[in-house]
Amino acid sequence: MKRRPANRKVEIIETASALFNERGYNNITMRILAAEMGIKAASLYNHISSKQEILATTILGLAKKFVSGIEEIAHKDIDSIEKIKNIVLVHIEFTLEDPNGMASLQTNWMYLEGDNLLNFKQMRSDYEQSFRDIIKDGISQGTVKAYSPEIILFSILTTLRSLYMWYPRQKNIDKNVLKEEMISVTLKGFVNT
Repeated sequence: MKRRPANRKVEIIETASALFNERGYNNITMRILAAEMGIKAASLYNHISSKQEILATTILGLAKKFVSGIEEIAHKDIDSIEKIKNIVLVHIEFTLEDPNGMASLQTNWMYLEGDNLLNFKQMRSDYEQSFRDIIKDGISQGTVKAYSPEIILFSILTTLRSLYMWYPRQKNIDKNVLKEEMISVTLKGFVNT
């Protein structure tokens, strides 16, 4: 049974995120969204001002969760490898919780406008810099192989950022197995043993 959102605005955002993922942001209008929800388009405006608000709420909400998650991990008193494992786990968990939101985060962020776009770009940059710093710390500690931090970062993030597309098509992979094995496979290439 599908979980029922706590309120109408959340339901609108979740429905829109699914439609953005299925058909693309530019192909969805407020009229299409209303039809999908079985309500009149004018009714949407009682809860949300625009399609842009929906996109910004989804993307900036997830971006804030990522930034806050990596800040928390960065300040933990654990070694760099454990921090990287935690970051990978956070990506997996956020993707499993909200694959449609993650799709928007990865493919529709360029449709954000004005300050929303600037804020998103800053959060993404801050997140990547924090991740890069953790990798560099691991290299200086000798727990991470002395590869280019940029290549390690790119390799990890490319895999994690495409998880929202790949995982929903997997029918026989348990979520716990996914977490355990993905962490192991992701770290195998650059961890010093």
